Amino acid sequence: MAPRFIVEADGGSRGNPGPAGYGAVVLDAATGEALAEAAEYIGTATNNVAEYRGLIAGLEAAKALDPAAEVQVRMDSKLVVEQMSGRWKIKHPDMRPLAARARALFPAGQVAYEWIPREENKHADRLANEAMDAGKAGRQWDAGASAAALAERTAARKAVRAAEPVAEPLAEPKAAPVGWAAPADLGPPTTFVLLRHGETALTPQKRFSGSGGSDPELSPVGLHQAERAGAALAARGTIQAVVSSPMRRCRETAAAVAVRLGLEVRVEDGLREADFGAWEGLTFAEVRERWPDDLDAWLASSKAAPTGGGESFAAVARRMSLTRDKLLARYAGRTVLLVTHVTPVKTLVRLALGAPPESLFRMELSAASVSAVAYYADGNASLRLLNDTGHLR
Repeated sequence: MAPRFIVEADGGSRGNPGPAGYGAVVLDAATGEALAEAAEYIGTATNNVAEYRGLIAGLEAAKALDPAAEVQVRMDSKLVVEQMSGRWKIKHPDMRPLAARARALFPAGQVAYEWIPREENKHADRLANEAMDAGKAGRQWDAGASAAALAERTAARKAVRAAEPVAEPLAEPKAAPVGWAAPADLGPPTTFVLLRHGETALTPQKRFSGSGGSDPELSPVGLHQAERAGAALAARGTIQAVVSSPMRRCRETAAAVAVRLGLEVRVEDGLREADFGAWEGLTFAEVRERWPDDLDAWLASSKAAPTGGGESFAAVARRMSLTRDKLLARYAGRTVLLVTHVTPVKTLVRLALGAPPESLFRMELSAASVSAVAYYADGNASLRLLNDTGHLR
């Protein structure tokens, strides 16, 4: 399994344009350990150029560690994140070659982008300022590449993380401008048509059925539902690609629809259902009887995981944010059918609306139902449809 890295990058200019520098750090996604640092004084430049140079340096450092790694880039530059995610056009001629250079470092789909507040990007910000301070003194930044310095910084970061809640949801992006402040030329949105899989034997019994259970197949009713969904989607004629969760019930649903559409099915692991741990295969009442305290905690907090090493809703939100950004970059401006499960669909809807985690319990999502979310180049998302089952009646 390929390693997962987090690249945090920043750049700054004292004058814009003015004396500029960048900083970047590569972290082990599992442990938070700092694996590599990069920083450089680049002379006179703008903030945007410095931020792109920081991104490139971070990706180059990650590639040097392992070119097969999955990389999540975290930056406080909304411009760079949205342009590299494919949601904003790159209009400035100075930015285009920098963006092309960054994209060329890893294959498409291997890198995802996330905006974070400035206060969460302190490591890279500090490196960028160290580089600018060095330039002001007439010298280049010295990696001090004493492993000791890096180890000291890593230990400090771990100490900070240890004091934080374990499963904080990803920071939501700042509200994008709307109304008169919105950009005029947004281009076509990227639309996710979200199809929940058809029924399995567990569905009518309302049993927990996640990614850690028996991976059931579609029931005869579920197969019929998939056929009906395929006919309805084919009649609309707008789907341009089909992506499925790796779970059997989704792959069977996707196959039935794809035949109607004349498209191939691409499997994306990030679309899998939550892992419900020891609750897999049980009803709500059975879980209540065996683990009442754990169930109450799960209902009260998105950070609580099901008994036995299950996946919390906060963890699912992080996974779905990464998967969403990967698919938005891959299918920019297209209409894509995502065949997935209850929790991923509800999570994508929640994130699109900016709704709180508890909203997951206030959405109804039937087997083989269709929902749709459109994503625009200005960073806004629009819920177009939720739990449509008209094709099943």
